[in-house]
Amino acid sequence: MSSNESNTVLNSRLHDSSSKLIFDEPLLCAQFLRGYINGIPCLKDVCPEDIEDVSEQYVPLFSEERNSDRVKKVHIKNGTPFFLVSLIEHKTKVEYNVSMQIFRYMVYIWESYEREEEKREKGISRRKDFRYPPILPIVYYEGRQKWTVPLDFKSRIIEGEAFARYIPDFQYYLVPLRDFSSRELLDREDEISLVMLINRLQELDDISSFRSLSRDKLETILENTPDHIADIIADILLAFLLKSNVPAETAEETAGKVREKKMGELFADMAPIDIPAEQAKIREQQQAIDAQQQAIDAEKQKVNAQQEQMKTERQLLEMEKQELELLRKELEAQKEKIMKGN
Repeated sequence: MSSNESNTVLNSRLHDSSSKLIFDEPLLCAQFLRGYINGIPCLKDVCPEDIEDVSEQYVPLFSEERNSDRVKKVHIKNGTPFFLVSLIEHKTKVEYNVSMQIFRYMVYIWESYEREEEKREKGISRRKDFRYPPILPIVYYEGRQKWTVPLDFKSRIIEGEAFARYIPDFQYYLVPLRDFSSRELLDREDEISLVMLINRLQELDDISSFRSLSRDKLETILENTPDHIADIIADILLAFLLKSNVPAETAEETAGKVREKKMGELFADMAPIDIPAEQAKIREQQQAIDAQQQAIDAEKQKVNAQQEQMKTERQLLEMEKQELELLRKELEAQKEKIMKGN
């Protein structure tokens, strides 16, 4: 495998698992729920040990394309007699059907909960005091464009307002990364905010603004961070650099600064990058991909046309067969008539 192919494979693997890297780590997930979800007091004391990942129970039921979705069961403390199920969606571009995707999860989670409770005590779901666990649907959006999708479910229903009383309705909780400035994230001084700082790097131009951040604060965040968390942050940075066509060796060396907990030196040794040239290279690659897609589409149209022609020919043959059958029957009738006349 060439270095370019190796680069592409590694970048694809890291990009696909970005949300898993973040939300499958209990420490980062707990920091996210405590620091970025407002209005739910019981989440303010959530600790890593309170979070149980149950994604494998639900995600495979929908599609392989949704393998970055995460479903968490968050156990509430202080004697609260229920637990909270948190659904975390991860988006990098605006997607208008997200409320329906979430609704499918919610219904299945509640059905699964009911089955589990019925196994524990038959008939419990029919009791007056039976309740289903609350579900917190979260959309963590990293895209640069403004999220223009309505947060409610009924907006996806025709005449949703008129039928509002009769339609299941809810809102998901949107956490748009674009609404947090780099300095605001840095001031929070925790690992999840550092992850979000790196996820704000959308283009190579953004490296300049990252360099302007306080080196002391960056160093302080990682000072007591467990090594496996530093590795996660390094992998997320590595994915961005590879996606931006930074040479693999340079990308690895730069991400290595995170593993060594030397955030202040993150891009210090990185060779100057000809950003217009890199962007032109990316455009050329995209144009090549688009040309390949157009060729594939043209070939599909050709195959479809051939299939339509074959379908038409089959129909003509069937009509001729029917006509021949009618003619045979007429000849048989005439033959029978002649025989009777003799």
